[in-house]
Amino acid sequence: MNMACYERILFWHAERQLGLAMKDRIRGLLADAARRAHTAGALPSGDFPAIEIEVPKVEAHGDFATNFAMVMAKIQRMAPRRIAETIIAHLDGASDLIARTEIAGPGFINFHIQSAAWAPLLKTIPAAGERYGAADIGRGRKVQVEFVSSNPTGPLHVGHGRGAAVGDAVANILAFCGYDVQREYYINDSGRQIRTLGLSVLLRYRALLGQRVDFPEDGYQGDYIRDLAREIQSREGDGLLSRDEDEALMTCARFAAERIIAGIRQDLLDFGVAFDRWFSEQSLYDSGRVEDCIQRFRDAGQVYESEGALWFKTSPYGDEKDRVVVRGNGRTTYFASDIAYHQEKFERGFDRVIDVWGADHHGYIPRMKASVAASGIDPERFEVILVQLVNLLRAGAPVAMSTRAGEFVTLQDVVNEVGRDAARFIFLTRHYANTLDFDLEVAKQKTNDNPVYYVQYVHARIASIRRKAQANGIDAADGGDASLARLDTAEDVTLIKHLVRYPEAVAAAARQMEPHRITFYLMNLAGAFHYYYNKQRVLVEDPVTSRGRLYLVAAVQAVIRNGLTLLGVSAPERM
Repeated sequence: MNMACYERILFWHAERQLGLAMKDRIRGLLADAARRAHTAGALPSGDFPAIEIEVPKVEAHGDFATNFAMVMAKIQRMAPRRIAETIIAHLDGASDLIARTEIAGPGFINFHIQSAAWAPLLKTIPAAGERYGAADIGRGRKVQVEFVSSNPTGPLHVGHGRGAAVGDAVANILAFCGYDVQREYYINDSGRQIRTLGLSVLLRYRALLGQRVDFPEDGYQGDYIRDLAREIQSREGDGLLSRDEDEALMTCARFAAERIIAGIRQDLLDFGVAFDRWFSEQSLYDSGRVEDCIQRFRDAGQVYESEGALWFKTSPYGDEKDRVVVRGNGRTTYFASDIAYHQEKFERGFDRVIDVWGADHHGYIPRMKASVAASGIDPERFEVILVQLVNLLRAGAPVAMSTRAGEFVTLQDVVNEVGRDAARFIFLTRHYANTLDFDLEVAKQKTNDNPVYYVQYVHARIASIRRKAQANGIDAADGGDASLARLDTAEDVTLIKHLVRYPEAVAAAARQMEPHRITFYLMNLAGAFHYYYNKQRVLVEDPVTSRGRLYLVAAVQAVIRNGLTLLGVSAPERM
């Protein structure tokens, strides 16, 4: 069974486990109606396909819809609309659930649900608590999510921050849906960029000691390089001036990389991101794994020599051309260590390996999938999330940045200015495949223009309502049938519909690895609550109605808290 088919089966089972009683009930009613119609001779075939239930995009088309009649047309050898009419005619025992049905277009069946059928579903939310919306989709399968993995040549910038928010949220969502998730940071602490870092620091060190230096154009700029040089001078004095050039360079490189990695670790912790493992690229060379990997592929005929270099046969696996793994000068390429690294990942027993890269690495995907396939591993088990750039704005005006000149806004700068919650939430407000405009001034506002404030305020507002209710002796946990029966207004039902669809939003976010689906859901739920709050008072003179509405808004608060947790954002009780 291929991966795509397996995932579809898992998600079908997961949907049932999510407690989506409405869809389950409608499926059962349709299946029973089809069997009765076949028994009565109204449907020729008793072979019925799986029943798919969807939420129509247009609210006027009902609460749920199915294309069941259309997918049966070939089997039954009947027009879809006639099949739909036959099924509706044989529906039985549905009056307590379905207010009315209608046939739309070529044969869709739309269902309008009884208003009274929604409120009892609220009980599933406090019953599940923090696990509401969770599922056992992953069934314990091991997944590795490798993200950020910035070269230890400078502090993290805002682009890294978006990748960190995406990777961490994807890991949270997958873990919430039953996967055994490990977060990993790959430290690119080997190769040319580390030597360039060492040279950059060494030259600034020499300049501090009065030597005239010619700083190369490809050297790392920025005040942090000068700060590192000062630390080296404080520790070594002028001792590096008398050392061998290469020894002095590598001393500076190792010192600078260690300092930068320590800063990256702290920046990520301040951003709410903690990794299970930090993996060193250099360790692949120190252990001989890169050399052994290349030799194994050479023995298998996957690596060949041409023009004095060693090439990996990636073109037979879909890449546009073969790729160099060892240059003519004997130095390995980054591709060589990446091959060895990803082989090592799968050797650790991961069922899926997910890498989060910057969008500029798009062309690197085919060669990596080719190397996985050449290893005898299904390349579908290796997945890449590409994260687009962030345009940093201040009150609508672009913030000038130049990484070459060392002039950029670091992730820590952003967190210090707008706060972790705002940064993480805003990074996740758009699909990661789209460029994101991040306005620092908007992120600091305490208005509805700030998306994280818009959502968090609902949580805090409901906390305030609950405190007032508690002071008046009204319990938010009282979800008795009498109080739930009072949730019969259009605003009540609309809010409940939003809540019971949360598990589907989580499942879709996990299936597509798209955390922005949770962000969108929360913003829509917040909008629905704001509308509700403007239309209906929660605490009214009638205590039964108050208990019902309090139970409803407490459910809203719980779902918002669960969703924000998946995004790594706090749910404040007061604002």
